[in-house]
Amino acid sequence: MKILVTGGAGFIASHIADAFIKDGHEVFILDNLSTGFEKNINPKARFIYDDIGNQQLSKLFEEEKFDVVNHHAAQMDVRRSVAEPAYDANTNIIGTINILQNCVKTGVKKFMFASTGGAVYGEQKYFPADENHSTFPLSPYGISKLAVEKYLFFYNVQYKLKYTVLRYANIYGPRQNPFGEAGVVAIFTNKLLKGEQPLINGSGLQTRDYVFVEDVVKANQLSLGDERSEIYNIGTGKETNVNDLYGMLNNIIRKGQIEKHGPAAPGEQLRSVIASDKFNHEFGWKPSTSLDEGLKKTVNYFQANQ
Repeated sequence: MKILVTGGAGFIASHIADAFIKDGHEVFILDNLSTGFEKNINPKARFIYDDIGNQQLSKLFEEEKFDVVNHHAAQMDVRRSVAEPAYDANTNIIGTINILQNCVKTGVKKFMFASTGGAVYGEQKYFPADENHSTFPLSPYGISKLAVEKYLFFYNVQYKLKYTVLRYANIYGPRQNPFGEAGVVAIFTNKLLKGEQPLINGSGLQTRDYVFVEDVVKANQLSLGDERSEIYNIGTGKETNVNDLYGMLNNIIRKGQIEKHGPAAPGEQLRSVIASDKFNHEFGWKPSTSLDEGLKKTVNYFQANQ
């Protein structure tokens, strides 16, 4: 198949592009390199340096006639979305609509969307949350991701565009960007390896569901050929608080840094953990990498690439 991977120079999508290429697909990567890196781009992919909001992308779609769009390009920083909600909406909603319009105009068969299994649910009523949990996002980032899910339903009903929505938990692993505010595993790892003092936001008792990137790649591979239009959670169903995560990384890196706390971050929910029973039932998928194993692989990557 001919697949366009948006955000394919970024952390998660670059791994997915690699896997699609290994599986024999023809892969195109669209990225504006605002948060992605050229070094992540597979040399066997065709790279298009552009923005998802560019109206001139219609020429690319008309020329290439993609079979599938795997859409990961996004403004992904929860705190920036709180500070700049219009910027978040312009990228995550308006930019995505631009891609969707080009999909229906050029006969794209399927749209795969990286959503969020933490932010769309908001403060959970039960744990872990399944796909039927109510959706009351606490940040513009979560709102924008949920809005795109609703648009996908519209495009399916109106234009028969098939879609798969994968609501990710907190993904970590090699190539995660250690700079900025998103990606606590990469941020902590980078600082600890440099002997710098990481700062834990608030009490550190806030929990997340951490999934290793290789397991997420497998979920994308499995759902590529799915003919249904469905929403699936991709998580481990296990909660880990930030203090414990910091302790695990500190033990692996052995720099002896103390645990230091700062003010709580705005728009950050207290607990987040999701159930992936639906995806497991349909595809036989379960995360195969333990948190300890995944953190060691991540640290090894950062040590080799500092």
